Amino acid sequence: MITAFAPVGGSPHLVAGPAALALDSAGLLNDLHISFWLPTAVLTAALAIKLPSIVRMWRDPLLRAVGGLLLFACAVFVFAAPGTIAWTNRVTGVPNISSPWVYSLLTTLCASWLLLIITWRNGLTDRADRTRRATRWVVSVYAGVIVALWVLFALADTPVERLRDLDTYYANTPFMREQIVLYLIAHTVASTVTARLVWNWIRTDGLDAWLRWGLRLLGIGFTTNLFFAVFKLTAIVARWTGHDLDWLSTNLAPSAACVAATLVAIGFIVPHAGQYLQERWRVRVRHRRLRPLYLLMRTATGGREPFTLRATAELRLIRRETFIRDGLLHLSRHLDEDLRARSYDAAVALGFERGQAQALAAAVTILDAAAGPQRSAEGAPEAGSEERSAEPDTTYLLREIQAVSEALRRPDDIKAVRARAAAPAESVSAHD
Repeated sequence: MITAFAPVGGSPHLVAGPAALALDSAGLLNDLHISFWLPTAVLTAALAIKLPSIVRMWRDPLLRAVGGLLLFACAVFVFAAPGTIAWTNRVTGVPNISSPWVYSLLTTLCASWLLLIITWRNGLTDRADRTRRATRWVVSVYAGVIVALWVLFALADTPVERLRDLDTYYANTPFMREQIVLYLIAHTVASTVTARLVWNWIRTDGLDAWLRWGLRLLGIGFTTNLFFAVFKLTAIVARWTGHDLDWLSTNLAPSAACVAATLVAIGFIVPHAGQYLQERWRVRVRHRRLRPLYLLMRTATGGREPFTLRATAELRLIRRETFIRDGLLHLSRHLDEDLRARSYDAAVALGFERGQAQALAAAVTILDAAAGPQRSAEGAPEAGSEERSAEPDTTYLLREIQAVSEALRRPDDIKAVRARAAAPAESVSAHD
């Protein structure tokens, strides 16, 4: 027997006791709804991000599994939308033909979860034979479930079209009852196994930070998928026992599925988007950190790096690095190796670490070299030109332009090193 709560005399507030509480709860939850098109959009975005890699490396079984999962997930939400369900029923002329179709897509999606995990996990250990056996087992079992879904629908009598509450409306109908329970069991098994394996994999050592975050989102998403089946089964069992908990199936279950699918899609997006954005940020930071050395080279050489409005960040970084290195080579004949050695010793004596001392010594030497051409142009003698080595070593300068540019941001440190390097050796020793 199916019971339904109804207002007395047309006034819901006149209903008293537990019935009123149940009615109020159901009314509130009837307003809880997440559009099927939200996860569809996120899943489509994830598929678009993955598609170039899938096409380029089609032979990679892992990428194929990811592509299949995202494609079937999109299909599930497209065809599970009430508007699409009504369209499918109308086009085929068969009431509720969407039920076995959507259930088949959902079952295929469940199989793709398992195939992804099998490929992902066993692929890391090169267990090809085990992967093939597990793949065949999953395909065989879930293909059998899909065939059974269509057979049960063909045997069932479902004359009344239901767009949102088919599972509970036909919960006591022969063959439809078995069809509904079958797809929910297949969904529950796949969600449980997938969630467990993903959470186990998160604990693996050596994972990239972005990949670990993506796996966490996948784990939460697949775990949330379990609530879909729990809500559905609870509502169906309530129907079997003569109670009405249809709102669990009609409102909470679809919302749980939407949240789960969105989390899974984001879980696939995060590693790629995170790594891409992180790399872009690193390029921009490196470009910005080279600005002090770039400005010094521009002043010393009178030139500037090429600029193109549509140039990528990577290209701008390459052009800046090239301009700086060309400027350093232009100044190489003015480099004073003796000044660099004294500056390095002075920086070490001031307590700087070896790397910082090298960068500060190079900065002092470059500043002196940049002033060399100007002094020559003004007719002033270059300090220490007699003692300057004929062949300065530019290896460090050309290799560590980032460190030298960072050193130029600390004028007080450069001033201290330069003052100590210029002090007579005996006064330095006395100070030490």
